[in-house]
Amino acid sequence: MHHRLFRHGINLWPPFLFTGIHLTALSADYTRARVELRLRPWNRNYVGTHFGGSLFAMTDPFWMLMVLHHLGREHRVWDKAGEIEFVKPGRGVVRTDFILTPADLDDLRTRAAGGAKVLRWFENDVVDADGEVVARVRKQLYVRRKPGR
Repeated sequence: MHHRLFRHGINLWPPFLFTGIHLTALSADYTRARVELRLRPWNRNYVGTHFGGSLFAMTDPFWMLMVLHHLGREHRVWDKAGEIEFVKPGRGVVRTDFILTPADLDDLRTRAAGGAKVLRWFENDVVDADGEVVARVRKQLYVRRKPGR
């Protein structure tokens, strides 16, 4: 799918649209993405900071979607696990960047080439407008080459 169409489509997807999650940038080759979350009355918690579930949700599908775009239909790619560490309260606009390198993709292709299950962790930080870390997120992907491919 063309990166611009994907970006607009995911921004209209109800779980993101109604929580204020916004994919602000996606490179044409699906190797870089930036996601922002603005603090709104419907996504703040009792003490007036970003709801932790929204912070985690803003990181949820992107590693899987970016890897799947590159590995294609020859591979199964799933989210296997996720972790979040809340470092400080998030206020205002927070953002996170996803950077998928050629080395990441080569590693996954090589390790999955024989049909073996591959589990790989990816990490990114959610930062505030000053660049201070609000949360550290880890996502584990499951990758396996489909039989007969």
